[in-house]
Amino acid sequence: MKSVARQVAIAGMMLAGAGHPSNAAELNTMSDVGAAIQACWTPPADAGTASVTLSFSFKRDGTLIGPPRPTAIKVNGDATAKKSFVDAATTALQNCLPLTFSPKLAQGVAGNVFTLQFTSPK
Repeated sequence: MKSVARQVAIAGMMLAGAGHPSNAAELNTMSDVGAAIQACWTPPADAGTASVTLSFSFKRDGTLIGPPRPTAIKVNGDATAKKSFVDAATTALQNCLPLTFSPKLAQGVAGNVFTLQFTSPK
């Protein structure tokens, strides 16, 4: 499953900022999942060039198992700026939920750890 987690991270980075399917649509692949989450993401207006990678796990019903954890934070500024960016990414993820997984995808994602990078435009 490491390759699946890598796919969602890569898909999220490649798809940031483009139009994507809503979380109401049934998601069949991890690329669909990354696109749906990125569609909910709006970086803070004053973020500059920044990124945060969140680590999280899904239940089969498209909700999270526990809160997402930041695993890499690259934000210029003080602790308040970093917290603001991490909070915005966490809120974007939580606002997208629950996702609607296809039955086959639901079987494969449950309990696995995924990572997704949230970036601000350069």
